[in-house]
Amino acid sequence: MPKKNKTMTDSVSNTDALKAPEGVAAPAEPTEAAPGTAEAEPMEVAAGAPAAATAAAVAEAPCGEEATAPADDGTGEETEAVVEDAVAELAAVREELASLNDRYLRLAAEFTNYRRRVEQERTETWGRAQGDLVSKFLDVLDDLQRVAGLDLSNATMEGIMEGIDLVDRKFERILAEAGVEVVDPAGERFDPETMEAMMRVPAGTEEEDDHVAQVFQKGYTLRGQLLRPARVSVLKLG
Repeated sequence: MPKKNKTMTDSVSNTDALKAPEGVAAPAEPTEAAPGTAEAEPMEVAAGAPAAATAAAVAEAPCGEEATAPADDGTGEETEAVVEDAVAELAAVREELASLNDRYLRLAAEFTNYRRRVEQERTETWGRAQGDLVSKFLDVLDDLQRVAGLDLSNATMEGIMEGIDLVDRKFERILAEAGVEVVDPAGERFDPETMEAMMRVPAGTEEEDDHVAQVFQKGYTLRGQLLRPARVSVLKLG
């Protein structure tokens, strides 16, 4: 009996030694497969799966091979082409700008010359017109000088008045040829656009109201432009 107990104690001690550490699942006891069924495959340990996959990948990778550079897909050549096109386009724009600037400067110079030429021609034309008018007045001046140089001891009053009337008619003809019109509004209705009222005169009737009574000085217009208003007296009621 004592020997038997000792043997049982040793068996228990050996069984405790085979127990798995705390926190680790003990391997399942192999079981006999039932007749007619496939033999059960052993289960993989879940905790070691990631490490096993990493080791397998490292094992499959070829050893000693250097990493190869990515193949050129043509992007660099396309960029160079775009840059070349941009440079060519910029050169064309600069050339066109220089051409337009040169054209502008030429037009500006031509316009300046044209303006100076027109001003010079206008000045010359105005000078010629003044010269023509003055040359016509020279004849009138000659007639006035002849009248002024008459010998009063031999001249008659009728002769002097005839000479003055001749000068007056010639002078008015020259003015008419130059486009000058005389404003002589005797008996007409007062017009403030061409007349200047110097005084008021009492009117006898309503029909005479606001009419010219007397012309003190004639007025003149040149092609519709008033050179001098006529100075008159105006009739007013009351």
